Amino acid sequence: MLTERIRSGQLKRGDKLPTESQIMAEEGVSRTVVREAISRLQAAGQVETRHGIGTFVLDAPPVGGLRIDPATVVTLREVLAVLELRIALEIESASLAAQRRSDEELAGMRAALDELNEGAAHATDAVSADFQFHLRIAQASGNHYFADIINHLGTSIIPRTRLNSARLAHDDQPHYMSRLMHEHEAIYEAIARQDSEGAKMAMRMHLSNSRERLRQAHERAQVSGA
Repeated sequence: MLTERIRSGQLKRGDKLPTESQIMAEEGVSRTVVREAISRLQAAGQVETRHGIGTFVLDAPPVGGLRIDPATVVTLREVLAVLELRIALEIESASLAAQRRSDEELAGMRAALDELNEGAAHATDAVSADFQFHLRIAQASGNHYFADIINHLGTSIIPRTRLNSARLAHDDQPHYMSRLMHEHEAIYEAIARQDSEGAKMAMRMHLSNSRERLRQAHERAQVSGA
């Protein structure tokens, strides 16, 4: 499908992907299949979704480049490992974003956050918007390596793409999403007021809370499986 079009050169760097509806009509597949295909391309670093504009083809990742395969992030242990990596990266990128972000970049974060909150309000899982929020923070850091790594990992950085995080945390989905919304808002507000230390603290709290919820779930799973 899309992968073959990119590999064959039919879709080149900078080209905008057809809309979901167009792909559904052309390929005769469901919207879910299309979204999963786009998520895999994002995870492989082959496309980038720009909120309100569309999804665009990126350069193919270089051979021998970053040796992290998002497709392998499937178990609770691996999701925890990715969260530990994110804590190391994203606390600093949030701090830099607070110092360096432009008004346009801040507006991009707000747009992604509004879409995420809209999904939470309607009990839908806006994983793409969650990913875009974190990616836009990394982009606003002014250091493209932060964004490169987040882009490479793609939506696999969002634990609930791999696991039912609400269930694992022994929480109901609306309450779980509400907690995430407040954590994201705290990050955004610190970056908006250009509070570097506040952005660090808010990002650390957000990711550490996620890690703790999943760590406890991992321990329960080990005990029940013993």
